[in-house]
Amino acid sequence: MVNINGANIELVRRGKGRPILFLHPHIGLHGSDAFIARLAEHAEVIVPSHPGYGHSDLPAGISTVDDMAYRYLDLLEALNLREVTVVGASFGGWVAAEIATKTTERIARLVMLGALGVKVGPRDKSDIVDIFATPRSKWEELTFRDVKYWQRDYEKLSEDELTVIARNREATALFAWNPYMYNPKLNARLHRIRVPALFLWGEADRFAPVEYGEAYSKLIPGARFELVKDAGHFPHIEQAERVARRIVQEVK
Repeated sequence: MVNINGANIELVRRGKGRPILFLHPHIGLHGSDAFIARLAEHAEVIVPSHPGYGHSDLPAGISTVDDMAYRYLDLLEALNLREVTVVGASFGGWVAAEIATKTTERIARLVMLGALGVKVGPRDKSDIVDIFATPRSKWEELTFRDVKYWQRDYEKLSEDELTVIARNREATALFAWNPYMYNPKLNARLHRIRVPALFLWGEADRFAPVEYGEAYSKLIPGARFELVKDAGHFPHIEQAERVARRIVQEVK
C-alpha cells in the first residue's frame, strides 16, 4: 500500500529500468499477471489498483474518472516518476487519456489497449457492449477470442477474491454507469495530448469494435493504430508476450 493524500492505494512494483505505469481494465488485475511479468523483464512496472478497486481505498470526493486522473497525477509526483510510459487497458485506457489531457509533464508516451472513454457513434446507441445489461456468458463471448482466459469457478474462489470481484464491479458502476463508459467532454480535450500515442486493438474485439478504436485514435494528434491478431478486447491477456514485446519496443 502507498498513501496518497490520506488514501491507501494498492500498488505492485516489479522489475528495473524505465518506468511503465499499467492502468488495469474494469475487470481488475485478473488475467494480467503474465503481461506484467513480461514487461518487468525489461522495465520497472508500476501497477496500482484504481481507487475503489482491488484493495484500494475509495476516497471521499472521487466519483468520476476525471477525479481519478488527478489522483494518479498525485501518485506520479509522490513516487517521483518521470518519462513514464502509461499503458491503459480498456477502462484503464480511459483513465490514461484523462490524465494525459491534463498534463504530460511526467509522461513520455501512451499505449492504449482497447481503450474506452469516448463517444464516436450515434447518441442513442452505445458504441460498446453494456456489461450491466448483458448476461455474463454473452459478455465473455463478445469480449474474448477464447473465454478460457477469463472463466473461473466462482465456488472455488476465496472470500477475499470474491470481495475484490464485487468491489471492482461496484466501482465500475460508480465511474462508468451513466454515461456508459465515456466522458462527454473527453473528445474535445484529446487534442491536448502532446506525447506519442499507440493504440493496440484486438483483431477479434467484439466488445469495443475495431471501428471504434480507429475512430478513437484519430482524435489524438499523431496517434498510431495497430491490430493484434488472435485477441479480443484484452490483447494484453490473450497475447501477453506479443503485446508486452511491442510495448518494450516503444519504450526503448
